[in-house]
Amino acid sequence: MLIGFTVMAAPLLFAIVNAAVQMNTLSNRSEQLVVHGIQSTRNNQRMFEEIAALERTARLYQIIGNADLVESYAHHNDRLVTALNDLLTLPLDAESRSDVNALLAEAGRLFRVLKSSSANSAQMADLVNAFPHVSELASQVSNRVSAQIDTELSSMQLAAQQAQQNLFWRTLLLMPMTLVVVGIFTYLFGRPIRAIDRSISELGRGTFSRPIVIRGPTDLERLAKQLEWLRVRLLELAQEKNRFLRHMSHELKTPLANIREGTELLMDGAVGELQSGQREVTAILRENGMKLQRLIENLLSFSAWQAKSVGLEISEFKLRPLVKTVLENQQLTLVAHRVRLDVQVEDLTPVADRAKLRLILDNLLSNAVKFTPRGGTISIHAHGEREQLLLDVIDSGPGIPAEDRGRIFEAFYQGKTPQGGHVKGTGIGLSVVTEFVTAHSGSIEIFEAKSGGAHFRVRLPLRQPVAAIAHEKADKAEKAHAA
Repeated sequence: MLIGFTVMAAPLLFAIVNAAVQMNTLSNRSEQLVVHGIQSTRNNQRMFEEIAALERTARLYQIIGNADLVESYAHHNDRLVTALNDLLTLPLDAESRSDVNALLAEAGRLFRVLKSSSANSAQMADLVNAFPHVSELASQVSNRVSAQIDTELSSMQLAAQQAQQNLFWRTLLLMPMTLVVVGIFTYLFGRPIRAIDRSISELGRGTFSRPIVIRGPTDLERLAKQLEWLRVRLLELAQEKNRFLRHMSHELKTPLANIREGTELLMDGAVGELQSGQREVTAILRENGMKLQRLIENLLSFSAWQAKSVGLEISEFKLRPLVKTVLENQQLTLVAHRVRLDVQVEDLTPVADRAKLRLILDNLLSNAVKFTPRGGTISIHAHGEREQLLLDVIDSGPGIPAEDRGRIFEAFYQGKTPQGGHVKGTGIGLSVVTEFVTAHSGSIEIFEAKSGGAHFRVRLPLRQPVAAIAHEKADKAEKAHAA
């Protein structure tokens, strides 16, 4: 990660440092140009002032001839020389320096002539007439210095534009390079992270069949190994749970079968006619024996389905007799709860697994009975729609809270809604329903009934695909041959 961040940051740091260096260079040049411009302007002003003072002093001396005027001329001449020497300290070109030196030489010649000439002499007249030439030289010096400053200013503007263009093109080049580097490292890091996220999601959904193998940075590979260890451990726990459920369910079925057989014998009067009280007690034993049988069947079905050791036994059958059988099996429970039934089942002939469809309906009805209050109503509707079987089971109970709807199909999950039955379920009934509906390539949905209760709708194909039926027949033949 550090290498990736360094590689991504290096071009940007280079661009920032380069821009800072260029900006610093331009800033220094502009600062020097401003300073030179101010100094040259001041020196030019002083130069013209001193030349005017020299001309004025020379004319007064020509007229008056006072010796003090010679000293005043010498003072102004020194100031003129100082101003010209200050100009020479600036970075002037060769032509400007030549003009300044020529002006210095002319000022020195005039001062020597003034000191050696009398007031009304011809030399003094020539000196006074020479000042226009001196002013012309000063103007030439001023113009050359100003032109040089303008040239440097234009050069600096061009340099600034050039630097701006360089920065623009470098930025254009660095942006795709940076994006490419970011894309490469995002792929290198993102691919294993996405794989880890997918593996964690599979573990959360209870899918333990796919080994977790991830290639990438060392830390992510170490995390993948820990997830693989967790997957193996969860798989072992799931297998142990399924083995325990299978063994316990099989162990419970044998004594339960004897209990039910004995109860049926008592109900049939095999050991003598039962009195009304005895028959009532025997009916209670029979009802709870059937409930216990359904719970054990759910445990066996869930355990076998989790182990993927059973398939669909496809057959063609009538739907109405199947629904009637389920209702008869739960008749005592329905009568005990005084539950009214609203049964509307079309005369359909589905091609599916009859036993599993019976368990689907049986579990949905048992779930509805548990949450329907005494004297409530349970509706069972079944009809065909576009080659699909729509099975609706609706109760008049408290309904399913929104926070429980996403989890009620999980194995062993029991919602917070209080149950109305005497026997608390195991929490796998709806899980078995989901497994069997999915095996038929169907779906199950939850709605809120108009009465406020729960509304389960199961959608199943009326006809299973031919390939699935052939596959089931082949499996049966193979098992028979092996037997």
